[in-house]
Amino acid sequence: MNNDTWGRVKDRLLESVGPNNFANWIEPLELKRVDNGVAEFSVRTNFMANWVARNFSDTILTHLKGADVPASRVEFRVEPHSGSSAPVATAPKSAQPVDATPEVPGAAPAGEDLPGAPLDPRFTFDNFVVGKPNELAHAAARRVAEGGPVTFNPLFLYGGVGLGKTHLMHAIAHEIRQRRPELRVLYLSAEQFMYRFVQALRDRQMIDFKQIFRSVDVLMVDDVQFIAGKDSTQEEFFHTFNALVDQGKQIIISADRAPGEIKDMEDRIRSRLQCGLVVDLHPTDYELRLGVLQTKAETYRAQYPDLRFAEGVLEFLAHRISTNVRVLEGALMRLFAFASLVGREITLDLTQECLSDILKQSDRKVTVEEIQRKVAEHYAIRLSDMIGPKRVRSIARPRQVAMYLAKQLTSRSLPEIGRRFGGRDHTTVMHGVRRIEELKGTDSQIADDIELLRRALEA
Repeated sequence: MNNDTWGRVKDRLLESVGPNNFANWIEPLELKRVDNGVAEFSVRTNFMANWVARNFSDTILTHLKGADVPASRVEFRVEPHSGSSAPVATAPKSAQPVDATPEVPGAAPAGEDLPGAPLDPRFTFDNFVVGKPNELAHAAARRVAEGGPVTFNPLFLYGGVGLGKTHLMHAIAHEIRQRRPELRVLYLSAEQFMYRFVQALRDRQMIDFKQIFRSVDVLMVDDVQFIAGKDSTQEEFFHTFNALVDQGKQIIISADRAPGEIKDMEDRIRSRLQCGLVVDLHPTDYELRLGVLQTKAETYRAQYPDLRFAEGVLEFLAHRISTNVRVLEGALMRLFAFASLVGREITLDLTQECLSDILKQSDRKVTVEEIQRKVAEHYAIRLSDMIGPKRVRSIARPRQVAMYLAKQLTSRSLPEIGRRFGGRDHTTVMHGVRRIEELKGTDSQIADDIELLRRALEA
């Protein structure tokens, strides 16, 4: 088979497996020969040979046959250096794996694509809307992505669903690959790390696993809370973490909560995660939500140039959908698609008609009673003391926190809130709210408590 034929087969494989899989697994393959019905390819590593054999051999064989190549089987040989070759994986599955290569830190060629999760091309720094709730996280991510000496290690990003953690992770990876293409960047979720660890144990390929994960220049693990409670996975993650830190390699982690709040996480891992820069992505404020909507709307207007868009729609959505940027973006996408299909102007009436289920869900109201229970649990006091007459500081401060949250998260008036706190006067509530507003600016513990309670109540 000549190179032109293999080129046509690769074009079809690109359509079949997608650009990311193609770049990672198909493009590096080099077709050596087709002999006696066997199509033989050279690859760089044992890991790659076994991965391609398990996941893509049938697809490759199908397209070879479609191009009239006389192949009934594919075989992959490791050729890391010219002149050396060893068969490592074949299809069908009856082939036996060969022994793994010795562990050598940094053995993978510089710049080699690694078996990570695909990166979303939309998630770049250019498309990230910066506001007060996320400006520190954005600045830290930018600093890490610019390269240079490792200063924040690890960079730990945490926050609730839809606040931009994954967007920033992808943006860092895109930026590093553009600025420093020679670096080995590996991005994946904690679940994928766990799956590959278990698979390596099952297939007796732990040396290959260690070689891949400990030879990277930048390791990025999303949603690390999912390895909590998985003892063996935590053990391997801990050793991988230490090996990379000792080599001065950059680690970037994300989670839905701060390291100290992840249940069933080993203390030694929790301590390691806290030794770098820990940054919180706060729930979005109105200005940030409106900015996100305006940015997305410009994109959709280019896609639907004939659609008319009434004033006030974006402001309405920014007010009504307040906790999750992902839901906000999905709502706007649905709205544009619906208006395009029915051929109508995007008005407030159409918005309420199209997004009735999302708006109804966003209308879930937090009650004063919920706030009181949650605050009492957080500060380990009795609910009866929360609404009772005691004025000692250990009870009065949580009571003021609960009043502040009731004012922020409910539509109740100050007199109504006062009645639910044991019949207190509205001026007492006003004093409590003002006191907490003052303390938020000077007492970091109070500010953290407020933010944690707000996320728990709005979840």
